[in-house]
Amino acid sequence: MAETAVNRCVGRREEYAEATRQAIIVAARKLFRTQGVFCTKVDEIAALARVSPATVYAVGGGKQGLLRTLIESCATAPIVAATVSRIEELDDPQAILCLLAAVVRSMCEEFGDIMRVMLDTAPHDEAVAESLATATANYRDALELISRRLSKLGALRDGLEVNQAIDVSWFYFGYSGLLNLHDENGWTYQRAERWLCEEASRALLRDPTSCSPQELVRQSPDDATHL
Repeated sequence: MAETAVNRCVGRREEYAEATRQAIIVAARKLFRTQGVFCTKVDEIAALARVSPATVYAVGGGKQGLLRTLIESCATAPIVAATVSRIEELDDPQAILCLLAAVVRSMCEEFGDIMRVMLDTAPHDEAVAESLATATANYRDALELISRRLSKLGALRDGLEVNQAIDVSWFYFGYSGLLNLHDENGWTYQRAERWLCEEASRALLRDPTSCSPQELVRQSPDDATHL
């Protein structure tokens, strides 16, 4: 009985600690998005999360720690590993790029605010630049696996080596591509996803016309998140 009561007490403390941590992360994300990292004060994060500034430092590691946590949440989202695993099972090159475009769209819709903050802050902050470099290396590793899969299928354009395919894929599917189409051009995410898939197919594939227009939008973000 006593042991059960202790376990319950420990469990409640852990739940409270996690709830506090999440409240701090949510508050930081909102303020970083609306004010920018440099204009946001720890006191503001604490007030929005309804904790003390000391708790923000102890639990979240201050602004630097919180931004690093947000970047890691984007880079390690389960959909990333699930997509790479799914692509290894696909034999249709066009379907691979459709899936990649859909996942990039899904990631931008869910984490676009973090990406924008990260890209805006990195040139002015060494720690954020390091986090960005790590996230970028992981991202390009995933594109390398995809490019090698396309090469293995004999789908790459004549003369296009894997390393070149990675660079071309990064041009279309890196951080800036879809965000620029959406933010700067005012395109919907759906339009941007479809255009990127079509143009990347022309740039990468030996036979970019092997599927119908319906194939280009077959993999929706909702489908992608349930891989």
